[in-house]
Parts: sequence; structure tokens; C-alpha cells
Amino acid sequence: MSTLIQTILVPQGAEYQAVCRGLGGIADPPRVFATPAGAAIAPYLQSLQAAGSLREGQPILMMGLCGGLIAKLEIGDVVLYGESLDPIAHACDRTLTAKLQALLDVPIVRGVTSDRVISTTHDKRQLAAQFSADVVDMESAAALEILNAIGVSTAVLRVVSDDCHHNIPDLSNAFNAEGSLQPVALAIAMLRQPIAATHLIRSSLHGLRSLQELTNRLFGK
Repeated sequence: MSTLIQTILVPQGAEYQAVCRGLGGIADPPRVFATPAGAAIAPYLQSLQAAGSLREGQPILMMGLCGGLIAKLEIGDVVLYGESLDPIAHACDRTLTAKLQALLDVPIVRGVTSDRVISTTHDKRQLAAQFSADVVDMESAAALEILNAIGVSTAVLRVVSDDCHHNIPDLSNAFNAEGSLQPVALAIAMLRQPIAATHLIRSSLHGLRSLQELTNRLFGK
């Protein structure tokens, strides 16, 4: 797969670090770009295009974590997106996605992009019903809109790090306008909801381990 995909986009921070650990020791690994969270990914991708790092016809793999919105998706599950909505549907490249599915044998799902972290089980159920979506993240639709306009062939491969059965802390104020996680705001949110915070920590660590293993499995072949 490393001969096909030479560029990975992954959210900055722990997800980026997990992917880089998964690529450790692999000869000629793909180039990995750490992207901001949320809508800030759009100007970032435009800057990569201006620098010549994104070109028409280039295969791109978006990786990272996502939240599960349906009961059958468990923490640690790997999914491929067929499309992501915001609410307009933005499609992934069918050929590249099919090649990855044949290699990994994972389900193809419908994603929805949210401008905030979906923290309650009620909101997860509501989002799933409204968009007939299986998973949620904060970047995919915005990224696909830009990448499809460039003519890049994009696949989205993510690991479920939060399921639809548990609440997580309200992280609405934990990200700044540049899409970076703010440690103090994160700590305050975690302290306010300790039970939800414990679930978030455990599920995130599980998801990150799965993301690292997935990366190694995919590019270590």
C-alpha cells in the first residue's frame, strides 16, 4: 500500500503521534501531515495545495479517530467512509476505497462532520437519525470538499474511539479557532465530568492503540 499512498492526513496531537508510531521502522514510509481539527482544516489544505503538496490525481489517505453513532460499532473498530455529510454529501474516491476495503476487510460507512465534539448519547442518537450516519468526526466533510475540488483521490480510514452508549465530557470550549486542543480548557472539562472523563480516557487510549496497529498493518505489508 505504501507504493500507492504516499501522503497521509491525520489530526494533530495524539492521533498524529499514533500514526507516526505505526510507521516506525517501515522503509520508505508515506509523508504524514498533521492537520488542525474542525473547519480550520480547509485553509490548511489550501496552503498545502499552494505549496505543491496536494496535486490533481494524487492518492490521499485521511486517518484518525471518529465517534460511533450506531450500536453495532464498538470502540477500536476500523471503518472506511463512503461519504461524509455536512449536511451536503462529499464522496470519497470509490476506487481507492474499494482497494483499501479488499485489503483490510472493514465496513464502509456514512460519516457526518460536526463543528463540535458530540458528547451525549442523546445527541449521538439524534445525529444518527437526522443524517442516517454511522460515525461522526470534525474534519472529513470539510476536507473532502477541498480535496475533491483539487481533484485529489481521497479515502477516509478511521478508528472508532467513542461509542453511542456513553457520554463524554463537553469539549465545546477545548478547541481554539485554529483547531488546536487547549490543555487547560480540556482539563477543566474533564474535572467537571469525572465519570465521563474516565470513559473518554479509556476509550481514547484503546482507539489510539488500534490506530497505531492499523497504520502498521496497512503500510508494513
